[in-house]
Amino acid sequence: MSILVSHSSKKINVSINLTTSKSESNRVLIIQKILNNSFKINNLSTSNDTKILIELLKSKRSVLDVGHAGTTMRFLTAFFASQQREVTITGSERMQQRPIKILVEALNQLGSTISYLKKNGFPPIKINKSEKLIGGEIELDGSVSSQYISALLLVAPTFKNGLTINFIGKIVSKPYIKMTINIMHYFGADVTWQGNKISVKNTIYQPKNFSIEADWSAASYWYSIAALAANVSIEIIGLKENSLQGDSYVVELYKFFGVETTFTENGIRITKTNKIDKKYIPEVNFEDFPDLAQTFAVTAAALNFSVKLTGLSTLRIKETDRVYALQKELTNCGFKVAIKNDDLIIYPSKNISLVENRIINTYSDHRMAMAFAPLALFFPITINDEEVVGKSYPNFWEDLNVAGFDIV
Repeated sequence: MSILVSHSSKKINVSINLTTSKSESNRVLIIQKILNNSFKINNLSTSNDTKILIELLKSKRSVLDVGHAGTTMRFLTAFFASQQREVTITGSERMQQRPIKILVEALNQLGSTISYLKKNGFPPIKINKSEKLIGGEIELDGSVSSQYISALLLVAPTFKNGLTINFIGKIVSKPYIKMTINIMHYFGADVTWQGNKISVKNTIYQPKNFSIEADWSAASYWYSIAALAANVSIEIIGLKENSLQGDSYVVELYKFFGVETTFTENGIRITKTNKIDKKYIPEVNFEDFPDLAQTFAVTAAALNFSVKLTGLSTLRIKETDRVYALQKELTNCGFKVAIKNDDLIIYPSKNISLVENRIINTYSDHRMAMAFAPLALFFPITINDEEVVGKSYPNFWEDLNVAGFDIV
């Protein structure tokens, strides 16, 4: 299925009850399961990824299919390895192309017995029943995915000897690891992070009710809308200034485009100034907030900025190769974009008005659909596979409709 998205006035005045964070939800769900559901989670995400995690944590089946849900794949691998349960975990065709070797090798070093059922280093995997993991000290490559690290950390308090992770090389997506650690601290875990070492002591999580915050990653699409609109006042309910989420950096990031944020009692209000000093940004590194890269790239291209996006290596192994997908779809819209190694370079464009039939392929990637949708403020745009937004923001199209977008 595909939809045609447009906006007649370029004026946005709206209040949005934003979808809640699947990143927070999925982490707290693992701890809730470890504690045998002995506390309440308020405002759980309604995203497909969270629904899948809830279903599979309850399931008694021996074969579990995570579909496209990468976080669910990584979190369940560590969780079931720590629970001495024999289970096979599989996923979609794309999931079976996404590496999991680093996590599996770490768990096997800690005492689990996990094997690959098809290609070495990739799902599907079989977790064989083994003795309770005693934990210990391991080395881990932190440059591939923070989800491996978070998966291990969440279950580490159950290890007899706790867990010490010594990182090799640089660590990517640090804010996501900090989110995991802060949530663990909330439930009483003893976790320290110093330099290239994280240590978790054997402790018992303490049950405490938890309220999930609105999703800053989802808010980024409204920042893009604000940047591209002619006149804007957007209220987003549910966001916090002192957030657990690293993607709250979008507040600073979109100052490049004249977007301003005011924190209110209920969330934030977004407005904009048309005073942009320059349309040349030498470089922005997305290593710590990769989920903002697609949205930022589309905004920069639409506003005719010149910028290099770096720190994108982890985007190669997401729902799609996001670096390639961005370059291809932006080029199809008439923008001038190049790839150099893992960097994306956006150049000023003069011919975007010549492109009439703008069709965006989403590559089964929710963030491709939502990152490109704000372009409808400039010209009608067709987005293929629109239901993919359900992975993280199920009400996205409905919220756009409330903001005056026409969706056919």
